[in-house]
Amino acid sequence: MDGVGSFGAGRAGSTIDPISFAKQPQTILRALSWIFSLVVFASIVNEGYVNIGSERLYCVFNKNADACNYGVFVGLVGLLACSFFLLLDYKFSSISSVKDRKKAVMLEIGFSGFWAFLYFVSFCFLANQWSRTTTAELPLNQGADAARAAIAFSFFSIITWAGLTVRAVQKYLLGTDMTLFTSEHLDGAAPTQPLPSNSPGGGVTAEPTDTYQNPPFTENNAAPTYQVPIY
Repeated sequence: MDGVGSFGAGRAGSTIDPISFAKQPQTILRALSWIFSLVVFASIVNEGYVNIGSERLYCVFNKNADACNYGVFVGLVGLLACSFFLLLDYKFSSISSVKDRKKAVMLEIGFSGFWAFLYFVSFCFLANQWSRTTTAELPLNQGADAARAAIAFSFFSIITWAGLTVRAVQKYLLGTDMTLFTSEHLDGAAPTQPLPSNSPGGGVTAEPTDTYQNPPFTENNAAPTYQVPIY
């Protein structure tokens, strides 16, 4: 990962460089996912329904309305989710709480992995229904290009969303450097005050270390000398 610090990002409150942010692999994958979701959604909404000799509109995917509805749902929600996570990526470094950063990364892992799976289902579902569509159901080949575009970009979206999942997992595995945050950022408690110093102005003084001193009076244990008197 390019970032350093907590979960791949810099220190809380660090300045964000828009140019460096735009060059990050995660930002590029996010932008591609946004474009692919837009193509899937717009292709089906604009040209995914055809009128065959009546006022009623039919889905170009074998006249299966569920196929068109599913493609529109996955594309629209993916489009909105990309916008949300792109903003979250930009604001990620400004999140000071380690717990909030962890929740954001876990949310990204869960959603990105789940949406990669939904796009896999979308690709298989749309491709299957398109293979069953006959030329009689699409006079003048109406909506064929839109159908192929929705299928192709559903496949591309699998790759980009899977890449975003891998990047999010890498961020989670980086964990956090606890030295970048104060204790009040970790648990909301006030920081612990240090003990007063052993200065004249301090209220508490440290007990002096006891040192060994010789007793004031010492006894002379040496035996006294005795002289024999001379007569």
